[in-house]
Amino acid sequence: MPEPPRHNLPAEPNRFVGRERDVDDLRRLFGETRVVTLCGVGGIGKTRLALRVAAGLLSRYPDGVWLVELARLRRAELVVPEIARVLRVHQEVDRPLLDTVTARLRDLCCLLLLDNCEHLVDTCAEVTAGLVASCPRLSVLATSREPLHIASELIWRVPPLDLPDAESADAESVQLFLDRAAAAGTRPAPGGLADVIRLCRALDGLPLALELAAARTSLLSPGQIADRIDDRFSLLTTGGRTAPARQRTLAAAVEWSHDLLSAKEQVLLRRLSVFARAFDLDLAEQVCAEQPIAPADFVDLLGSLVDKSLVLCDESRTRYWLLETIKRYALERLQQAGERDALRERHLHVLCELQARHFATEMVEPGVPWRERLRALTASRSLLDDQRVALDWAAESGDVSRGLHLCATSTGLLPIGGLTEVVAWIERLLSRDLSRVPAERIAHAKAYLAYGLEARDELSRSLEVAEESLAGMSPMDAFSRSAILNTIATVLLRMGRADEALRYAEEGLAVAARSGDLWNQAAGLAGLSAVALTRGRVREAQRHAEEALARAREHGHRWIMAGAAAQLGAVAEARGDLATAEAHYAMAVPWLRELGSHADLARCLARIGRVAAMSHEFGLARERLAASFALSRETGQRRGVARCLAGLSVLAEHEGDLEGAVLAAAAAAALRESIGQHSPTVRIEELLGRARAKLGAGRTLSLWSRGRAMSADDAARHVLEGERPASETPVAAEPVRHSLLTAREHEIAGLLTRGLSNRAIAEELVISPATVARHIANIMEKLGYTSRAQIAVWAAEHSSNPSA
Repeated sequence: MPEPPRHNLPAEPNRFVGRERDVDDLRRLFGETRVVTLCGVGGIGKTRLALRVAAGLLSRYPDGVWLVELARLRRAELVVPEIARVLRVHQEVDRPLLDTVTARLRDLCCLLLLDNCEHLVDTCAEVTAGLVASCPRLSVLATSREPLHIASELIWRVPPLDLPDAESADAESVQLFLDRAAAAGTRPAPGGLADVIRLCRALDGLPLALELAAARTSLLSPGQIADRIDDRFSLLTTGGRTAPARQRTLAAAVEWSHDLLSAKEQVLLRRLSVFARAFDLDLAEQVCAEQPIAPADFVDLLGSLVDKSLVLCDESRTRYWLLETIKRYALERLQQAGERDALRERHLHVLCELQARHFATEMVEPGVPWRERLRALTASRSLLDDQRVALDWAAESGDVSRGLHLCATSTGLLPIGGLTEVVAWIERLLSRDLSRVPAERIAHAKAYLAYGLEARDELSRSLEVAEESLAGMSPMDAFSRSAILNTIATVLLRMGRADEALRYAEEGLAVAARSGDLWNQAAGLAGLSAVALTRGRVREAQRHAEEALARAREHGHRWIMAGAAAQLGAVAEARGDLATAEAHYAMAVPWLRELGSHADLARCLARIGRVAAMSHEFGLARERLAASFALSRETGQRRGVARCLAGLSVLAEHEGDLEGAVLAAAAAAALRESIGQHSPTVRIEELLGRARAKLGAGRTLSLWSRGRAMSADDAARHVLEGERPASETPVAAEPVRHSLLTAREHEIAGLLTRGLSNRAIAEELVISPATVARHIANIMEKLGYTSRAQIAVWAAEHSSNPSA
C-alpha cells in the first residue's frame, strides 16, 4: 500500500518573496517551544508565512504537519470537528470528540497549523491548551489577529515587509510589488522606480495592499496608484482614529480597490462573500447572477475580479475563492446593501436543487455509468462547507423544510460519504418550529436520521426514529419507504430480533422491486441474507447474497456492491470456506478505498486478516490487520481497534505465539468493555485452555492481566513486530467440541437456527430474556464466534451428531 501523505499543506500559488529571516527564526523556535502564534492585522501575510514555516518543518515531525483552516467556520463548536476531519478522526458514541482527538494525538510527533483563529479565539485557546497538556510531542502553530493568551504560547508579531530607503530597490516590499506586477504583465517604466518606492512606503509594506496595487498596474502607473492611496489614507484616518495605523492602511487599500470596480463588479464581489469557501463557476452563477447582473455578463465580471486579485483561482480556473480579508469586507458591503438575507436564501435554494440532482444521479436513477455516480458523490462532498453554511441559515431563518430537504439529499453528510454529520443537523432542525413543515418531509428526514443513528450504533434511538418515519411516510415515496424498511430490518437484526427483521426486509424488498429501485433491492437482499445466516440457513443466505451483488452491479454504485460482496464473504466464512470468504472481502477493498469509506474499509481489511490467519497466510494476515489497525487508529474508531486486536490474537495463535494471542485478546476485551461492549469476539475459552496447558495457569493469568493493562498500540506491536520463539511449534487451531456447551446452551443454540429473538426463546423455555442473553454470550465465548448467525450455522451442522 502507498505511504499515506504526511501533510495536507497546499502548494504555493506563486513565488514566496522576502521574510527569509522570519522563516528561519520561527523554525528555530520550534526546538524551544511548542506553541507559536503569528499575530497581526488581516492581510499582513500570517497564513502565507505560517505555511512556509510549516513546510520547512516536515522533517522534524514524523507523524505529519496538518493544516486546519478555521476561517470558514462560524460557530465555536465546529473547531474540534474540523480538527478531527483533518486528522480523519471519527465521532464515537458516548465519548466527547475532543477526547478521541486527544487520544489520537497523544503518542504522535506532529505539528498542527491552526489558521485564522481570531473569530473563535476562546475555543481555539481552550482546545490548544488541552491538547498540548495531554500530548507531549504535539506542537501548534497558530495564526490570529489576537493572541490565544495561554500559558505555553509564544507570540510572534508578524511585521510588515521591509521598506525601501529613498533609492533602494532591494527591500522586500519592492521585490514583492515588482514580482506581482510582472505576473500581471507590467514592468515599471524607466525612471519609475521612485514611484514604486513611494507606493511601497505609502502602503506600509503590507503584502495584501501591495498585491492589490500590483494587480492594477495594467491600468494605472505606480505613481497614479500612489497618488490615489495617499488620498484614501487621509480619508480613513479622519474616520477611524482609534484603529491601529496598519489596520487603517489595509482598510484604505481594500476600500480603494473596491471603489475602482464598476457598479456590477461591486455587486458581484459582495455577493460572492455568501460562499463558505471555494466555489465553482456554475454554483457562483446560479447564486449571484440576478439583477443587475445578467447571466451573459457573469463570466466576464468574475474574470475581471480575478484579474484584479480580488478573487483568487486555481491554475485550471475551476475553483475560485476570496481572501479572508476581502471576504469580510464584502460581507459588510452585502449587509449594508440589504442583500444578505436574500442571498443566503438563494444560496440555500440553489444548494437544495444541486444536491437533489446529485442524489438522483448517484443513487436513484438506473443505468448511470459509475464515473458519473462517483462524480455526483464527489460533487456532494466538495459542497460540504457550503451545505453547512446553508443549513445554518435554514436553522437561523426558520426555513426548516428546505433545511431538512438538503439533509435528506446530501450523501456527503451520510455514512456513505464517511460521515454521520447528518444526525446533528437533522436534530437541530427538528428542534425548531415545525408547524409549517409538511409531515411527509419530516418523515423523510427522520428516515435519514435513523440511518445515521444506526451507523453510530445508537440502535434504540434509531429504531424509535425509524418507526416514526415509517408511520408518516407517503406510500408514493417508494425509494425512501424501502430505505427506511431496510434500516429497520438492519437495526432489528443487530438487536437480536431476527423474526421481526425478516418481515421488514421482505417488505422493503417488495417495495423496491415494484418501483424498480435497484439500490434498495440490493440492500434488501443483503438484509435477507443476513437474516437467513442468523437462522443457520446457509444456502438461503448464499442465494440472497448472490442476488444482492447482482442487483448492486446492475445499479452500479460501488458502495452497495462492497456491502453485498462483504455479505457473501460472511456467508462463506460461516460455512468454513475461508478461501472464498477472503476473495469476497478482497473484492470490496478497492471499491471502498476509491470511495474513501474509511470505517467500512477498516472493517473489511480486518476480516481479510482474520480469515487469512486461519488459512495460515500469515504475511497477508499481518499486512491487512496492520493496515486496518492503522486506519482505525487514525479515524478514532475504538470498535475497529478492538476488532483488529481480536484478529491479531487469532493470527498470533495460529503462528504459535500463545503469549501474544493472550495479550491481544485481553487488550481487545478490555477495550470493548471500556466502550460498553461485553460480547467476546475471539475464542477466549479455547485460547485460554490451550495457554494453560502449554504455559501453565499462573503464567496464563499473568498474561491476561498484563494484556488488559496494555495499550492497544503495545498489544498490536507485540504481534505485528514481536519475534516468535524459534523452538516453539505453532499450535494449530482445533475444532470446537460440542461437549463444551451445557445442555441448556445446546438447546438455545438450536433455537437460534429458527431465527428466534431472545424474548421468543425465553417464552419457549420459560426463562427470562436476560438469562437467554447471558447464555448466548457464554456460547459465543466458548465457540469463539462473533454473531448469532455463526452459532446458528454451527448448531445446524451439529444437530444430527450431538456428541461431535
